Amino acid sequence: MNILWLQSAGCGGCTMSLLCAETPNVFDLLASAGLRFLWHPALSEQTGGEVRAILDDVETGRTPLDILCVEGSILTGPKGTGRYQMLSGTGRSMLDWVQRLAPQARHVVAVGTCATYGGVTSAGSNPAGAIGVQYDGNSPGGALPAAFRTRSGAPVINVAGCPTHPDWVTETLMLLAAERLGEVDLDQLGRPLFYAENLVHHACPKNEFYEYKASAEK
Repeated sequence: MNILWLQSAGCGGCTMSLLCAETPNVFDLLASAGLRFLWHPALSEQTGGEVRAILDDVETGRTPLDILCVEGSILTGPKGTGRYQMLSGTGRSMLDWVQRLAPQARHVVAVGTCATYGGVTSAGSNPAGAIGVQYDGNSPGGALPAAFRTRSGAPVINVAGCPTHPDWVTETLMLLAAERLGEVDLDQLGRPLFYAENLVHHACPKNEFYEYKASAEK
């Protein structure tokens, strides 16, 4: 399965986290599931015209796109044009690329809290108009409308986290490769249930104190 990874407005921390995936490393792990990157801006060798050719082939349908991954929030400013963030060498905004490529993809995965809900780049007065791929905060409707569905019939899959855990990303991609992750496997915010239905404190050895509402006074 082909993966195209776009890095939008953010720090790139989710990619750095992804590199911490093990057994034995993220590249071999994904390859073992039949997953390969068409292009990743931080990890691939292709640059310039080579990348433009890849994007053109995907946009026109000459190269099938199985999974579109978006890292970082989408900037809509100024005035809804998205031109605060251009995809270098293309003359087009990241907003435009996401909106044009998403319908070509069998699956769309938003990686990290910035891509899922706007994240830290949407904080404060949000002068750049940062939003998530399919959410603006916790409200449905972002760079893609709330009713958007991929070619598989599912909404955008939101792998939230700042940065997101590498296993959440790799397991999501591998479940998609195995056709074992659909809309019924997502929570009300589009997050995969395999990690979102478990809270951190569920595995805490002090959890019994929480369950019995036993709080320390000193």
